[in-house]
Amino acid sequence: MAQTLKRILCVDDEEDILQVAKLALETVGGFETRQCNSGAEALIEVGQYNPDMILLDVMMPQMDGPATLKMLKGDATFANIPVIFMTAKVQPSEIEQYLKLGAIGVVAKPFDPMELPKQIEKLWKQLHAA
Repeated sequence: MAQTLKRILCVDDEEDILQVAKLALETVGGFETRQCNSGAEALIEVGQYNPDMILLDVMMPQMDGPATLKMLKGDATFANIPVIFMTAKVQPSEIEQYLKLGAIGVVAKPFDPMELPKQIEKLWKQLHAA
C-alpha cells in the first residue's frame, strides 16, 4: 500500500509565499504543514516535524535550496524524504538540473494556490507508482 501524503514542510525566505502555500495546502489540499524561512532552519525542523515531503525554494540567502537538498541527501535519516523545488527559474535545462540534484519535481513560481495541492499530489503519486 502506498504511503499517504499528509505532512509537508514548506521552506521559503519570503513570508508571503509561505502563507499562500500554507493556506493552499491546508485549506484546499487538506494537508498538515509547517513553515521554515531558511535552509538552516529546515535542517533543524525536518528532524522535529518528520515530514512526508518538503517543498523547497531554490533561491534563498545563505543556504539555497540546492545546498539544503544536498545536506538532506547526505543524512541517512532524511535522504529518502521527497523534495519538490519551488522556483521562477523553470527553463528545461534548469528543471533538468534540479531533478539531477535529487528533487522529484518542480513547481513554478508564482504558483496558483488552487492548483498547488494537485501539483504536489500528482508528483507524489508518480513517485509511488514507480
